[in-house]
Amino acid sequence: MKLRSLLFVPGDRPERFDKAAASGADAIILDLEDSVAPERKGYAREAIAGWLARARDCTAFVRLNPLEGGQTAADLAIILPAAPDGIMLPKAEGAASILALEELDGAGRLPPILPIATETPAALFELGSYRSVRDRLAGLTWGAEDLPASIGATSAREADGRYTAPIEMARSLTLFAAHASGVAAIDTVFPRIDAMDDLAAYVGRARRDGFTGMMAIHPVQVAAINAGFTPTQAEIDHARAVIDAFAANPGAGVLKLDGKMIDRPHLVQAQRVLAAI
Repeated sequence: MKLRSLLFVPGDRPERFDKAAASGADAIILDLEDSVAPERKGYAREAIAGWLARARDCTAFVRLNPLEGGQTAADLAIILPAAPDGIMLPKAEGAASILALEELDGAGRLPPILPIATETPAALFELGSYRSVRDRLAGLTWGAEDLPASIGATSAREADGRYTAPIEMARSLTLFAAHASGVAAIDTVFPRIDAMDDLAAYVGRARRDGFTGMMAIHPVQVAAINAGFTPTQAEIDHARAVIDAFAANPGAGVLKLDGKMIDRPHLVQAQRVLAAI
């Protein structure tokens, strides 16, 4: 499942579903949580289930309501029979939340799960546990909104737009937890839709740091995200050259390529580049 870009769509706005599916995003996230008012949850469930039941060629996740909110069972009862491609679980707190969701389903119907893994203080201490449920996961992602609110922080960002130190730590821990679990590392949303140069810089930083995809809040962001997480032809050519060099010298630990020394970590990185094509 390629997950460079994942586009959120409010679950109670079915008139937007087809547009989102045609946006070029690798996946859309039909939202039952924050973007849907409590009195419209039922309508949103039915709208999502109806759309999922139609013929479609877009990967579709559904963001459920949090486990502690008392609405997750109702979400599952309506959504799972319509066979979404994935489930996003907000306010997840490690492997225990994944197992609790499975127990709530009780019928083995759950598709791959994408936890939002940093929305509570307790969640940060459970990130390593996702390794024990890696076979149930589509990836790991994080958020920069709920966590600051939960600890009483006045902002998640510095005056220049950078994340504050506590929030940057949550981002980094999610990145490491995803790679430790062997699943996709999905960066959080960029909140502005009127700053495309800043978005491109944000995407570039995410890919540089090791994230493999990113969530989006508007279709206008999708093309930049896809481009940012797609290797350039120069990167592909270099990766192939690295792999060919080691294939030609299977016993070598260090080689010289284009005047520079390369070793096994360069080979691993080259393999990652080709896997992202």
